[in-house]
Amino acid sequence: MIRKIIQIDQAKCNGCGACAAACHEGAIAMVDGKARLMRDDYCDGLGDCLPACPTGAISFVVREAAAYDEVAVLAAKAKKAETLPCGCPGTAAKAIYRQQEPASVCVAPASQLRQWPVQIKLAPINAPWFGGANLLVAADCTAYAYANFHQDFIKGRITLVGCPKLDSVDYSEKITEILKNNDIHSITVVRMEVPCCGGIENAVKKALQVSGKCIPWNAVTISTDGRILDRE
Repeated sequence: MIRKIIQIDQAKCNGCGACAAACHEGAIAMVDGKARLMRDDYCDGLGDCLPACPTGAISFVVREAAAYDEVAVLAAKAKKAETLPCGCPGTAAKAIYRQQEPASVCVAPASQLRQWPVQIKLAPINAPWFGGANLLVAADCTAYAYANFHQDFIKGRITLVGCPKLDSVDYSEKITEILKNNDIHSITVVRMEVPCCGGIENAVKKALQVSGKCIPWNAVTISTDGRILDRE
Protein backbone atom coordinates (compact mmCIF):
# COMPACT_ATOMS: atom_id res chain seq x y z
CA MET A 1 0.00 0.00 0.00
CA ILE A 2 1.02 3.66 -0.46
CA ARG A 3 1.35 5.41 2.88
CA LYS A 4 3.35 7.91 4.93
CA ILE A 5 6.44 6.45 6.57
CA ILE A 6 9.75 7.72 7.91
CA GLN A 7 13.09 7.69 6.13
CA ILE A 8 16.54 8.13 7.70
CA ASP A 9 19.33 10.04 5.96
CA GLN A 10 22.42 7.97 6.75
CA ALA A 11 24.74 10.87 5.90
CA LYS A 12 23.12 13.08 8.55
CA CYS A 13 22.73 10.37 11.21
CA ASN A 14 25.32 10.79 14.00
CA GLY A 15 24.49 7.48 15.68
CA CYS A 16 23.21 9.01 18.92
CA GLY A 17 20.35 6.49 19.20
CA ALA A 18 17.75 9.10 20.21
CA CYS A 19 15.31 8.00 17.52
CA ALA A 20 15.60 4.33 18.45
CA ALA A 21 14.83 5.22 22.06
CA ALA A 22 11.87 7.38 21.01
CA CYS A 23 10.36 4.74 18.71
CA HIS A 24 7.89 2.94 20.97
CA GLU A 25 7.10 0.38 18.26
CA GLY A 26 10.70 -0.81 17.85
CA ALA A 27 10.81 -0.01 14.13
CA ILE A 28 14.22 1.70 14.43
CA ALA A 29 17.44 0.04 15.56
CA MET A 30 21.13 0.93 15.58
CA VAL A 31 23.18 -0.95 12.96
CA ASP A 32 26.92 -0.32 12.60
CA GLY A 33 26.58 2.93 14.52
CA LYS A 34 23.70 4.29 12.39
CA ALA A 35 19.91 4.35 12.83
CA ARG A 36 17.98 2.08 10.46
CA LEU A 37 14.29 1.53 9.82
CA MET A 38 14.20 -2.22 10.34
CA ARG A 39 10.56 -3.04 9.51
CA ASP A 40 8.01 -0.98 7.62
CA ASP A 41 5.14 -2.76 9.37
CA TYR A 42 6.45 -1.59 12.77
CA CYS A 43 6.36 2.09 11.75
CA ASP A 44 3.01 3.72 12.55
CA GLY A 45 3.87 6.89 10.60
CA LEU A 46 3.18 9.19 13.57
CA GLY A 47 6.78 10.37 13.77
CA ASP A 48 7.61 10.31 17.49
CA CYS A 49 11.20 9.82 16.38
CA LEU A 50 11.41 13.07 14.36
CA PRO A 51 11.71 15.61 17.21
CA ALA A 52 14.17 13.32 19.00
CA CYS A 53 16.70 13.52 16.13
CA PRO A 54 19.28 16.28 16.85
CA THR A 55 20.62 16.35 13.26
CA GLY A 56 17.38 16.36 11.29
CA ALA A 57 18.22 13.01 9.69
CA ILE A 58 14.61 11.76 9.84
CA SER A 59 11.79 12.90 7.58
CA PHE A 60 8.48 11.63 6.21
CA VAL A 61 8.03 10.18 2.74
CA VAL A 62 5.01 8.69 0.97
CA ARG A 63 5.88 5.38 -0.67
CA GLU A 64 4.91 1.76 -1.08
CA ALA A 65 5.17 0.15 2.37
CA ALA A 66 3.63 -2.65 4.36
CA ALA A 67 0.67 -1.60 6.50
CA TYR A 68 1.32 -0.86 10.16
CA ASP A 69 0.83 -4.14 12.07
CA GLU A 70 -0.09 -3.35 15.67
CA VAL A 71 -0.52 -7.04 16.54
CA ALA A 72 3.06 -7.79 15.43
CA VAL A 73 4.37 -4.79 17.35
CA LEU A 74 2.66 -5.87 20.57
CA ALA A 75 3.93 -9.43 20.13
CA ALA A 76 7.49 -8.15 19.65
CA LYS A 77 7.21 -6.00 22.78
CA ALA A 78 5.97 -8.96 24.81
CA LYS A 79 8.83 -11.14 23.57
CA LYS A 80 11.36 -8.44 24.43
CA ALA A 81 9.90 -8.08 27.94
CA GLU A 82 10.43 -11.79 28.52
CA THR A 83 14.19 -11.34 28.04
CA LEU A 84 14.49 -8.72 30.76
CA PRO A 85 15.80 -9.96 34.15
CA CYS A 86 12.73 -10.70 36.30
CA GLY A 87 10.63 -8.96 33.61
CA CYS A 88 11.54 -5.67 35.28
CA PRO A 89 11.06 -2.60 33.05
CA GLY A 90 13.61 -0.76 35.20
CA THR A 91 16.37 -2.70 33.43
CA ALA A 92 15.33 -1.50 29.96
CA ALA A 93 18.06 0.52 28.23
CA LYS A 94 17.34 4.13 27.35
CA ALA A 95 19.34 7.21 26.43
CA ILE A 96 18.82 10.44 28.34
CA TYR A 97 19.18 13.72 26.43
CA ARG A 98 19.63 16.95 28.35
CA GLN A 99 19.57 20.58 27.35
CA GLN A 100 22.07 22.92 28.96
CA GLU A 101 20.29 24.92 31.65
CA PRO A 102 21.27 28.57 32.24
CA ALA A 103 23.38 29.05 35.36
CA SER A 104 21.38 30.32 38.33
CA VAL A 105 21.95 30.39 42.06
CA CYS A 106 18.26 29.51 42.46
CA VAL A 107 18.39 26.28 40.48
CA ALA A 108 19.73 23.03 41.92
CA PRO A 109 22.58 21.42 39.93
CA ALA A 110 21.17 19.28 37.13
CA SER A 111 21.81 15.58 36.79
CA GLN A 112 24.39 14.77 34.12
CA LEU A 113 23.41 11.11 33.68
CA ARG A 114 23.10 10.24 29.98
CA GLN A 115 21.76 6.68 29.99
CA TRP A 116 20.00 3.92 31.88
CA PRO A 117 20.76 1.39 33.34
CA VAL A 118 24.03 2.27 35.05
CA GLN A 119 24.82 -0.98 36.84
CA ILE A 120 27.63 -2.88 35.09
CA LYS A 121 25.70 -6.14 35.43
CA LEU A 122 22.60 -4.72 33.72
CA ALA A 123 24.12 -2.61 30.94
CA PRO A 124 23.37 -3.99 27.44
CA ILE A 125 26.62 -4.76 25.63
CA ASN A 126 25.45 -3.26 22.33
CA ALA A 127 23.54 -0.24 23.68
CA PRO A 128 23.64 2.62 21.12
CA TRP A 129 25.02 5.08 23.63
CA PHE A 130 28.31 3.15 23.83
CA GLY A 131 29.19 4.26 20.28
CA GLY A 132 32.03 6.80 20.47
CA ALA A 133 31.61 7.06 24.24
CA ASN A 134 33.93 8.36 26.89
CA LEU A 135 33.30 5.71 29.53
CA LEU A 136 33.15 6.20 33.30
CA VAL A 137 33.55 3.02 35.37
CA ALA A 138 33.00 3.89 39.02
CA ALA A 139 32.68 2.19 42.36
CA ASP A 140 29.19 3.08 43.52
CA CYS A 141 30.36 4.59 46.82
CA THR A 142 32.33 7.30 45.00
CA ALA A 143 29.19 9.20 44.03
CA TYR A 144 28.22 9.45 47.71
CA ALA A 145 31.67 10.40 48.97
CA TYR A 146 32.61 13.00 46.34
CA ALA A 147 30.20 15.96 46.39
CA ASN A 148 30.65 17.19 42.81
CA PHE A 149 30.53 13.77 41.18
CA HIS A 150 28.04 14.62 38.44
CA GLN A 151 29.87 17.70 37.20
CA ASP A 152 33.41 16.36 37.54
CA PHE A 153 32.95 12.77 36.42
CA ILE A 154 29.53 11.89 34.94
CA LYS A 155 29.24 14.95 32.68
CA GLY A 156 30.05 14.04 29.08
CA ARG A 157 30.51 10.35 29.86
CA ILE A 158 28.54 7.11 29.77
CA THR A 159 28.40 5.82 33.33
CA LEU A 160 28.80 2.27 34.67
CA VAL A 161 28.85 1.58 38.40
CA GLY A 162 29.34 -1.42 40.63
CA CYS A 163 30.78 -2.73 43.89
CA PRO A 164 33.38 -5.49 43.40
CA LYS A 165 33.01 -6.57 47.03
CA LEU A 166 29.21 -6.81 47.29
CA ASP A 167 28.46 -8.02 43.76
CA SER A 168 31.03 -10.84 43.93
CA VAL A 169 31.33 -11.01 40.13
CA ASP A 170 34.15 -10.60 37.66
CA TYR A 171 33.33 -7.29 35.99
CA SER A 172 36.18 -7.73 33.52
CA GLU A 173 34.18 -10.17 31.38
CA LYS A 174 31.29 -7.72 30.85
CA ILE A 175 33.60 -4.74 30.33
CA THR A 176 35.67 -6.75 27.85
CA GLU A 177 32.58 -7.42 25.74
CA ILE A 178 31.61 -3.75 25.85
CA LEU A 179 35.09 -2.73 24.67
CA LYS A 180 35.15 -5.38 21.93
CA ASN A 181 31.74 -4.50 20.54
CA ASN A 182 31.87 -0.70 20.69
CA ASP A 183 34.05 2.24 19.71
CA ILE A 184 35.00 3.46 23.20
CA HIS A 185 37.16 6.60 23.05
CA SER A 186 38.41 6.75 26.65
CA ILE A 187 37.89 5.22 30.09
CA THR A 188 37.93 6.96 33.46
CA VAL A 189 37.95 4.74 36.55
CA VAL A 190 36.85 6.26 39.85
CA ARG A 191 37.38 4.16 42.98
CA MET A 192 37.50 4.60 46.74
CA GLU A 193 40.73 4.42 48.72
CA VAL A 194 39.68 1.18 50.46
CA PRO A 195 41.58 -1.93 49.26
CA CYS A 196 38.54 -3.90 48.08
CA CYS A 197 37.76 -1.10 45.63
CA GLY A 198 40.86 -2.03 43.66
CA GLY A 199 38.76 -4.77 42.10
CA ILE A 200 36.99 -2.31 39.82
CA GLU A 201 40.27 -0.82 38.60
CA ASN A 202 41.75 -4.28 38.03
CA ALA A 203 38.66 -5.30 36.07
CA VAL A 204 39.19 -2.43 33.64
CA LYS A 205 42.90 -3.22 33.29
CA LYS A 206 42.12 -6.87 32.56
CA ALA A 207 39.37 -5.94 30.10
CA LEU A 208 41.73 -3.68 28.18
CA GLN A 209 44.29 -6.46 27.93
CA VAL A 210 41.82 -9.14 26.86
CA SER A 211 40.00 -6.89 24.38
CA GLY A 212 43.27 -6.11 22.64
CA LYS A 213 42.25 -2.48 22.24
CA CYS A 214 44.50 0.49 22.97
CA ILE A 215 42.14 2.91 24.72
CA PRO A 216 43.36 5.86 26.81
CA TRP A 217 42.39 5.42 30.45
CA ASN A 218 43.03 6.96 33.83
CA ALA A 219 42.13 6.16 37.44
CA VAL A 220 41.03 8.54 40.20
CA THR A 221 41.02 7.58 43.88
CA ILE A 222 38.56 9.20 46.30
CA SER A 223 39.14 9.29 50.06
CA THR A 224 36.46 8.21 52.51
CA ASP A 225 36.05 11.85 53.54
CA GLY A 226 35.40 12.91 49.95
CA ARG A 227 38.75 14.19 48.65
CA ILE A 228 40.59 13.31 45.45
CA LEU A 229 43.71 11.52 46.63
CA ASP A 230 45.33 10.40 43.41
CA ARG A 231 45.03 10.56 39.64
CA GLU A 232 46.92 8.10 37.44
